[in-house]
Amino acid sequence: MNVSQAFVPVGVRILGTGSALPEARLTNHDFEKIVDTSDEWIFKRTGISERRICKGPTEGAFTLGRDALARALESAGIEGKDLDLIIVASVSSEMTCPSNACRIGHALDADGVPGFDLVAACSGFVYGMIVAESMIRSGRFRRIGVVGVDEMSRFSDYADRSLSILFGDGAGAAVLAADENPELGCQWQTMGSDGSGETHLYIPRRDQDVPDADRDNPIRLGCLRMNGREVYKFAVHKFCEVMERAFTETQLTPADVSQIICHQSNIRIIESARERFGLPAEKVYINIDRYGNMSAGSAGVCLDELWRSGKITKGMPFVLVAFGGGLTWAGAVWRV
Repeated sequence: MNVSQAFVPVGVRILGTGSALPEARLTNHDFEKIVDTSDEWIFKRTGISERRICKGPTEGAFTLGRDALARALESAGIEGKDLDLIIVASVSSEMTCPSNACRIGHALDADGVPGFDLVAACSGFVYGMIVAESMIRSGRFRRIGVVGVDEMSRFSDYADRSLSILFGDGAGAAVLAADENPELGCQWQTMGSDGSGETHLYIPRRDQDVPDADRDNPIRLGCLRMNGREVYKFAVHKFCEVMERAFTETQLTPADVSQIICHQSNIRIIESARERFGLPAEKVYINIDRYGNMSAGSAGVCLDELWRSGKITKGMPFVLVAFGGGLTWAGAVWRV
Protein backbone atom coordinates (compact mmCIF):
# COMPACT_ATOMS: atom_id res chain seq x y z
CA MET A 1 0.00 0.00 0.00
CA ASN A 2 1.29 3.46 -0.88
CA VAL A 3 2.08 5.20 2.41
CA SER A 4 0.88 8.49 0.98
CA GLN A 5 -2.64 7.12 0.61
CA ALA A 6 -5.19 8.31 3.16
CA PHE A 7 -6.49 5.60 5.45
CA VAL A 8 -10.05 4.66 4.54
CA PRO A 9 -12.09 3.43 7.52
CA VAL A 10 -13.63 0.02 6.99
CA GLY A 11 -16.29 -1.92 8.81
CA VAL A 12 -16.41 -5.65 9.49
CA ARG A 13 -19.23 -7.90 8.39
CA ILE A 14 -20.04 -11.43 9.55
CA LEU A 15 -20.31 -13.31 6.26
CA GLY A 16 -21.31 -16.65 7.71
CA THR A 17 -21.16 -18.98 10.69
CA GLY A 18 -20.85 -22.70 11.30
CA SER A 19 -20.58 -25.28 14.05
CA ALA A 20 -19.72 -28.94 14.53
CA LEU A 21 -20.64 -31.33 17.32
CA PRO A 22 -19.85 -35.00 17.91
CA GLU A 23 -22.72 -37.44 17.47
CA ALA A 24 -22.08 -39.29 20.75
CA ARG A 25 -23.98 -38.03 23.79
CA LEU A 26 -23.03 -38.44 27.44
CA THR A 27 -26.15 -37.86 29.52
CA ASN A 28 -26.57 -37.30 33.24
CA HIS A 29 -28.08 -40.78 33.47
CA ASP A 30 -24.89 -42.15 31.91
CA PHE A 31 -22.94 -40.46 34.71
CA GLU A 32 -25.09 -42.23 37.28
CA LYS A 33 -23.41 -45.45 36.10
CA ILE A 34 -19.89 -43.97 36.34
CA VAL A 35 -19.75 -41.97 39.59
CA ASP A 36 -21.89 -41.36 42.67
CA THR A 37 -24.24 -38.71 41.29
CA SER A 38 -27.71 -38.26 39.84
CA ASP A 39 -29.44 -36.47 37.00
CA GLU A 40 -31.25 -34.25 39.53
CA TRP A 41 -28.03 -33.32 41.36
CA ILE A 42 -26.18 -32.40 38.16
CA PHE A 43 -29.00 -30.44 36.54
CA LYS A 44 -29.82 -28.46 39.68
CA ARG A 45 -26.22 -27.28 40.10
CA THR A 46 -25.19 -26.80 36.47
CA GLY A 47 -28.22 -26.71 34.18
CA ILE A 48 -26.69 -29.53 32.10
CA SER A 49 -28.65 -32.57 30.90
CA GLU A 50 -26.17 -33.96 28.37
CA ARG A 51 -22.98 -33.13 26.53
CA ARG A 52 -21.42 -34.24 23.22
CA ILE A 53 -18.26 -36.35 23.39
CA CYS A 54 -15.69 -37.27 20.74
CA LYS A 55 -15.31 -41.00 20.18
CA GLY A 56 -12.48 -42.85 18.48
CA PRO A 57 -9.12 -41.74 17.08
CA THR A 58 -10.56 -40.03 13.99
CA GLU A 59 -12.59 -37.42 15.90
CA GLY A 60 -11.18 -34.51 17.89
CA ALA A 61 -10.43 -30.80 18.00
CA PHE A 62 -8.98 -30.81 14.49
CA THR A 63 -11.94 -32.51 12.82
CA LEU A 64 -14.50 -30.45 14.76
CA GLY A 65 -12.73 -27.18 13.93
CA ARG A 66 -12.35 -28.18 10.29
CA ASP A 67 -16.03 -29.02 9.93
CA ALA A 68 -17.21 -25.88 11.74
CA LEU A 69 -15.13 -23.61 9.48
CA ALA A 70 -16.20 -25.54 6.37
CA ARG A 71 -19.84 -24.85 7.29
CA ALA A 72 -19.07 -21.19 7.98
CA LEU A 73 -17.43 -20.90 4.55
CA GLU A 74 -20.44 -22.54 2.94
CA SER A 75 -22.72 -20.12 4.80
CA ALA A 76 -20.55 -17.21 3.60
CA GLY A 77 -20.55 -18.44 0.01
CA ILE A 78 -16.76 -18.53 -0.30
CA GLU A 79 -13.97 -21.13 -0.25
CA GLY A 80 -11.00 -21.66 2.02
CA LYS A 81 -8.60 -20.21 -0.52
CA ASP A 82 -10.55 -16.94 -0.38
CA LEU A 83 -9.48 -16.33 3.22
CA ASP A 84 -6.55 -14.10 4.20
CA LEU A 85 -6.06 -15.66 7.65
CA ILE A 86 -7.30 -18.50 9.88
CA ILE A 87 -7.39 -18.16 13.68
CA VAL A 88 -8.16 -21.21 15.83
CA ALA A 89 -8.86 -20.65 19.52
CA SER A 90 -8.35 -23.83 21.55
CA VAL A 91 -6.63 -25.41 24.55
CA SER A 92 -6.93 -28.88 23.05
CA SER A 93 -5.19 -28.78 19.67
CA GLU A 94 -3.73 -32.24 19.14
CA MET A 95 -0.29 -30.77 18.45
CA THR A 96 1.41 -27.45 19.09
CA CYS A 97 3.32 -27.97 15.87
CA PRO A 98 1.75 -27.96 13.40
CA SER A 99 -1.07 -25.83 14.71
CA ASN A 100 -4.65 -26.85 14.00
CA ALA A 101 -5.03 -23.57 12.10
CA CYS A 102 -2.44 -24.82 9.60
CA ARG A 103 -3.97 -28.29 9.45
CA ILE A 104 -7.48 -26.91 8.96
CA GLY A 105 -6.23 -24.56 6.26
CA HIS A 106 -4.72 -27.47 4.35
CA ALA A 107 -7.90 -29.53 4.73
CA LEU A 108 -10.01 -26.67 3.34
CA ASP A 109 -7.86 -25.89 0.29
CA ALA A 110 -6.30 -22.85 1.96
CA ASP A 111 -2.61 -23.75 1.60
CA GLY A 112 -0.63 -20.53 1.59
CA VAL A 113 -3.15 -18.76 3.82
CA PRO A 114 -1.52 -17.84 7.17
CA GLY A 115 -2.91 -19.37 10.31
CA PHE A 116 -2.22 -19.61 14.01
CA ASP A 117 -3.69 -21.12 17.17
CA LEU A 118 -4.70 -18.85 20.05
CA VAL A 119 -4.90 -20.04 23.66
CA ALA A 120 -7.27 -18.18 25.99
CA ALA A 121 -9.32 -21.13 27.33
CA CYS A 122 -13.06 -20.45 27.47
CA SER A 123 -12.50 -16.84 26.35
CA GLY A 124 -10.75 -18.03 23.18
CA PHE A 125 -13.50 -17.52 20.59
CA VAL A 126 -14.24 -13.98 21.79
CA TYR A 127 -10.50 -13.21 21.83
CA GLY A 128 -10.27 -14.57 18.27
CA MET A 129 -13.19 -12.47 17.04
CA ILE A 130 -11.71 -9.31 18.55
CA VAL A 131 -8.25 -9.99 17.09
CA ALA A 132 -9.67 -10.80 13.64
CA GLU A 133 -11.92 -7.74 13.61
CA SER A 134 -9.03 -5.48 14.57
CA MET A 135 -6.80 -6.94 11.85
CA ILE A 136 -9.47 -6.35 9.21
CA ARG A 137 -10.00 -2.77 10.38
CA SER A 138 -6.25 -2.22 9.98
CA GLY A 139 -6.80 -2.60 6.23
CA ARG A 140 -4.25 -5.39 5.82
CA PHE A 141 -6.73 -8.29 5.81
CA ARG A 142 -10.05 -8.67 4.00
CA ARG A 143 -11.44 -12.04 5.09
CA ILE A 144 -10.62 -14.03 8.22
CA GLY A 145 -11.94 -17.35 9.49
CA VAL A 146 -12.24 -17.63 13.27
CA VAL A 147 -12.73 -21.01 14.98
CA GLY A 148 -13.38 -21.74 18.65
CA VAL A 149 -13.02 -25.44 19.42
CA ASP A 150 -12.27 -27.71 22.33
CA GLU A 151 -12.28 -31.41 23.01
CA MET A 152 -12.67 -31.16 26.76
CA SER A 153 -13.47 -34.86 27.18
CA ARG A 154 -9.76 -35.50 26.59
CA PHE A 155 -8.96 -33.55 29.76
CA SER A 156 -11.77 -34.92 31.94
CA ASP A 157 -11.07 -37.40 34.71
CA TYR A 158 -14.30 -39.40 34.76
CA ALA A 159 -13.50 -40.76 38.20
CA ASP A 160 -14.13 -37.25 39.51
CA ARG A 161 -17.76 -36.19 39.68
CA SER A 162 -17.17 -32.49 40.37
CA LEU A 163 -15.56 -31.54 37.04
CA SER A 164 -16.22 -34.28 34.51
CA ILE A 165 -19.95 -33.55 34.55
CA LEU A 166 -19.38 -30.00 33.32
CA PHE A 167 -17.60 -30.39 30.00
CA GLY A 168 -18.40 -31.40 26.44
CA ASP A 169 -16.80 -31.15 23.00
CA GLY A 170 -17.72 -28.84 20.14
CA ALA A 171 -16.68 -26.13 17.71
CA GLY A 172 -18.11 -22.88 16.40
CA ALA A 173 -16.77 -20.69 13.59
CA ALA A 174 -17.37 -17.39 11.84
CA VAL A 175 -16.09 -15.78 8.66
CA LEU A 176 -15.46 -12.03 8.96
CA ALA A 177 -14.99 -9.69 6.01
CA ALA A 178 -14.21 -6.04 5.37
CA ASP A 179 -17.20 -3.85 4.56
CA GLU A 180 -17.45 -0.31 3.25
CA ASN A 181 -19.77 0.63 6.12
CA PRO A 182 -17.42 1.54 9.03
CA GLU A 183 -20.29 1.29 11.54
CA LEU A 184 -20.46 -2.49 11.12
CA GLY A 185 -18.40 -4.73 13.35
CA CYS A 186 -17.12 -4.42 16.89
CA GLN A 187 -18.31 -1.21 18.53
CA TRP A 188 -16.72 -1.88 21.92
CA GLN A 189 -14.32 -4.50 23.25
CA THR A 190 -12.32 -5.56 26.26
CA MET A 191 -9.88 -8.37 26.97
CA GLY A 192 -8.03 -9.18 30.16
CA SER A 193 -6.08 -11.77 32.10
CA ASP A 194 -4.92 -12.39 35.64
CA GLY A 195 -2.20 -14.99 36.03
CA SER A 196 -2.38 -14.84 39.83
CA GLY A 197 -5.34 -17.22 39.54
CA GLU A 198 -3.57 -19.67 37.23
CA THR A 199 -4.08 -22.72 39.45
CA HIS A 200 -7.78 -22.03 40.00
CA LEU A 201 -8.41 -23.63 36.60
CA TYR A 202 -5.51 -25.47 34.99
CA ILE A 203 -4.29 -28.62 33.23
CA PRO A 204 -0.96 -29.72 34.74
CA ARG A 205 0.93 -32.16 32.54
CA ARG A 206 4.03 -32.54 34.75
CA ASP A 207 4.34 -33.14 38.47
CA GLN A 208 6.46 -30.00 38.87
CA ASP A 209 3.58 -27.91 37.51
CA VAL A 210 1.39 -28.82 40.49
CA PRO A 211 1.68 -26.36 43.40
CA ASP A 212 2.26 -27.74 46.89
CA ALA A 213 -1.22 -26.74 47.96
CA ASP A 214 -2.71 -29.02 45.29
CA ARG A 215 -0.50 -32.08 45.82
CA ASP A 216 -3.29 -34.13 47.34
CA ASN A 217 -5.68 -33.55 44.43
CA PRO A 218 -6.83 -36.99 43.23
CA ILE A 219 -7.44 -35.82 39.65
CA ARG A 220 -4.92 -37.37 37.26
CA LEU A 221 -2.10 -35.37 35.67
CA GLY A 222 -3.10 -34.19 32.22
CA CYS A 223 -6.69 -33.59 33.33
CA LEU A 224 -8.43 -30.36 34.20
CA ARG A 225 -8.35 -29.22 37.82
CA MET A 226 -10.51 -26.46 39.23
CA ASN A 227 -11.00 -24.58 42.46
CA GLY A 228 -14.75 -24.37 41.99
CA ARG A 229 -15.41 -21.76 44.68
CA GLU A 230 -12.78 -19.34 43.38
CA VAL A 231 -13.71 -19.82 39.73
CA TYR A 232 -17.39 -19.26 40.49
CA LYS A 233 -16.62 -15.98 42.30
CA PHE A 234 -14.33 -14.86 39.48
CA ALA A 235 -16.83 -15.75 36.76
CA VAL A 236 -19.78 -13.98 38.40
CA HIS A 237 -17.67 -10.89 39.13
CA LYS A 238 -16.14 -10.65 35.64
CA PHE A 239 -19.38 -11.43 33.83
CA CYS A 240 -21.13 -8.58 35.66
CA GLU A 241 -18.15 -6.23 35.33
CA VAL A 242 -17.89 -6.75 31.57
CA MET A 243 -21.63 -6.38 31.08
CA GLU A 244 -21.68 -3.20 33.18
CA ARG A 245 -18.87 -1.68 31.12
CA ALA A 246 -20.44 -2.76 27.84
CA PHE A 247 -23.73 -1.00 28.61
CA THR A 248 -22.18 2.05 30.29
CA GLU A 249 -19.45 2.76 27.75
CA THR A 250 -21.69 2.24 24.71
CA GLN A 251 -24.71 3.91 26.35
CA LEU A 252 -26.82 0.96 25.29
CA THR A 253 -29.59 -0.62 27.33
CA PRO A 254 -30.75 -4.26 27.32
CA ALA A 255 -33.64 -3.16 25.09
CA ASP A 256 -31.14 -1.98 22.45
CA VAL A 257 -29.46 -5.36 21.89
CA SER A 258 -30.80 -8.39 20.07
CA GLN A 259 -28.88 -11.06 22.01
CA ILE A 260 -26.42 -11.58 24.85
CA ILE A 261 -24.11 -14.45 23.87
CA CYS A 262 -22.25 -15.62 26.94
CA HIS A 263 -19.86 -18.46 27.56
CA GLN A 264 -21.84 -21.51 28.70
CA SER A 265 -20.09 -22.31 31.96
CA ASN A 266 -22.84 -22.80 34.51
CA ILE A 267 -26.52 -21.94 34.43
CA ARG A 268 -26.32 -20.31 37.86
CA ILE A 269 -23.66 -17.85 36.68
CA ILE A 270 -25.71 -16.92 33.63
CA GLU A 271 -28.93 -16.53 35.62
CA SER A 272 -27.18 -14.41 38.26
CA ALA A 273 -26.04 -11.90 35.63
CA ARG A 274 -29.38 -11.99 33.84
CA GLU A 275 -31.24 -11.08 37.00
CA ARG A 276 -28.78 -8.35 37.98
CA PHE A 277 -29.18 -6.51 34.68
CA GLY A 278 -32.84 -7.24 34.20
CA LEU A 279 -32.19 -9.07 30.94
CA PRO A 280 -35.22 -10.80 29.40
CA ALA A 281 -34.75 -14.57 29.13
CA GLU A 282 -35.34 -14.53 25.37
CA LYS A 283 -32.26 -12.32 24.90
CA VAL A 284 -29.84 -14.49 26.88
CA TYR A 285 -29.15 -17.58 24.80
CA ILE A 286 -28.63 -20.87 26.63
CA ASN A 287 -27.57 -24.22 25.18
CA ILE A 288 -25.54 -25.54 28.12
CA ASP A 289 -28.36 -27.99 28.85
CA ARG A 290 -27.63 -29.79 25.55
CA TYR A 291 -23.86 -29.41 25.22
CA GLY A 292 -22.28 -28.63 28.58
CA ASN A 293 -19.27 -26.34 28.78
CA MET A 294 -17.36 -26.59 25.47
CA SER A 295 -14.67 -24.10 26.53
CA ALA A 296 -13.61 -22.10 23.42
CA GLY A 297 -16.35 -23.82 21.42
CA SER A 298 -19.26 -22.52 23.52
CA ALA A 299 -19.66 -18.92 22.33
CA GLY A 300 -19.06 -19.89 18.69
CA VAL A 301 -21.74 -22.59 18.74
CA CYS A 302 -24.18 -20.14 20.37
CA LEU A 303 -23.42 -17.55 17.67
CA ASP A 304 -23.99 -20.07 14.88
CA GLU A 305 -27.29 -21.31 16.29
CA LEU A 306 -28.55 -17.75 16.77
CA TRP A 307 -27.28 -16.60 13.37
CA ARG A 308 -28.98 -19.44 11.53
CA SER A 309 -32.22 -18.99 13.45
CA GLY A 310 -32.36 -15.29 12.51
CA LYS A 311 -32.20 -14.06 16.11
CA ILE A 312 -29.15 -11.89 15.42
CA THR A 313 -31.05 -8.86 14.15
CA LYS A 314 -29.47 -6.64 11.51
CA GLY A 315 -29.24 -3.06 12.71
CA MET A 316 -29.20 -4.12 16.36
CA PRO A 317 -26.04 -4.83 18.38
CA PHE A 318 -25.37 -8.13 20.09
CA VAL A 319 -22.99 -8.81 22.95
CA LEU A 320 -20.32 -11.49 23.36
CA VAL A 321 -19.02 -12.26 26.87
CA ALA A 322 -16.63 -14.99 28.03
CA PHE A 323 -14.35 -15.87 30.93
CA GLY A 324 -12.07 -18.83 31.57
CA GLY A 325 -8.76 -20.29 32.60
CA GLY A 326 -5.69 -18.12 32.67
CA LEU A 327 -7.59 -16.46 34.21
CA THR A 328 -9.01 -14.67 31.16
CA TRP A 329 -12.06 -12.65 30.20
CA ALA A 330 -13.36 -10.82 27.13
CA GLY A 331 -16.37 -8.90 25.97
CA ALA A 332 -17.45 -7.24 22.74
CA VAL A 333 -20.45 -5.37 21.35
CA TRP A 334 -21.06 -6.13 17.67
CA ARG A 335 -23.25 -4.41 15.12
CA VAL A 336 -24.31 -6.41 12.04
